[in-house]
Amino acid sequence: MNFIFFSPHFPENSTEFCFYLKEFGANVLGIGDAAYDSLNDRLKQSLTEYYKVSDLEDYDQVLRAVGYFTHKYGKIDRFDSLNEYWLELEARIRTDFNIYGTKNDFIGNLKRKSKMKSFFQKSGVQTVRCHQYENRESALKFIAEVGYPVVVKPDSGSGANFTYKIKNEFELDAVLANKQVQDAQFIIEEFVDGIILTYDGLVDRFGNVVFENSHRFEQSIMDVVNTDDNLYYICLPEIADKVRTAGRNILKAFDVREKFFHIELFERKRDGEIVALEVNMRPPGAWMTDAINYSHDVNVYRKWASLVVRNKVDDQPEGKYFTGYASRKDHKTYKFSHQEIIDRVGNKMLYYNRIEKIFSRAMGDFAYQFRTDTYKEVKEVIDFIQRE
Repeated sequence: MNFIFFSPHFPENSTEFCFYLKEFGANVLGIGDAAYDSLNDRLKQSLTEYYKVSDLEDYDQVLRAVGYFTHKYGKIDRFDSLNEYWLELEARIRTDFNIYGTKNDFIGNLKRKSKMKSFFQKSGVQTVRCHQYENRESALKFIAEVGYPVVVKPDSGSGANFTYKIKNEFELDAVLANKQVQDAQFIIEEFVDGIILTYDGLVDRFGNVVFENSHRFEQSIMDVVNTDDNLYYICLPEIADKVRTAGRNILKAFDVREKFFHIELFERKRDGEIVALEVNMRPPGAWMTDAINYSHDVNVYRKWASLVVRNKVDDQPEGKYFTGYASRKDHKTYKFSHQEIIDRVGNKMLYYNRIEKIFSRAMGDFAYQFRTDTYKEVKEVIDFIQRE
């Protein structure tokens, strides 16, 4: 298998996907904008060849790189980055070179939140009511139907950037005056008061779920970004039946094949019902892939590579632990020092590090990852880390 991995150097965990592709016999070909000498040794060992471009956004340069690899190695079997940002470029390359996977004719359904809604309806899962903004008059008409508050967000994008909770007409006008909003296509959604439960995992070439997991977000990422606050989330050892049912119905509606998936669902507080928010056909972001590994004592990088190269994945083990993520912000003053946290958490601490600046608004400036046997204990550790 000739697998072109786009931007294999960023984010950092891309190295692991490349490493296990090679372990299963794939010819891993990298295209990136970093100098080869700057790549870590594990990534260098994983790549058969690396093609440097000066700008990953320059489609002509990427096109030439794929053409070069095709001429040298033969037909390209896969082209992927496992990164939300590059979904449209990937689809364009797959279309131009007839490579297996999502192509131009379908990518908009996975990229644009407004287009996801019809698939949620097809799945039978409740979804957040949505209006694609055209003008102020139509926006006010939609808001009159659903009531304040509403959420304004880009139709395409991730990470809660430029996402706002609007409580009245004055705030609406203030957001509409924002140049970044004016320059982008955006949607208005009804506000759902709930927590986010994700449905994450792997689906094979025939559409069968071969690995599954769930994360719990008790905070609004939108509020974390807009208030520059701390973030925490918990990787769960078990999946609620209603999350599994909704997630699998959504996967069938989208007819997903040979993919990592990350589906975001609200559990509405007033009635406990599941409401579909959005789909992401990629691994969950930040440190969540590692959280899955820690909660289940598995290696999802290896499982994904086995799925792609062999269309085979080992049986899923039972989840064992609650894996927590808790971030801190440089502008805040905390009650407990880093050393006190290490002493308190002890051998339950798995990893800690600074977060890349590009992700820090949502994910924090510094973060800790740890696992416990119970939900109660994982919440106690989160509180200890983030107490001000």
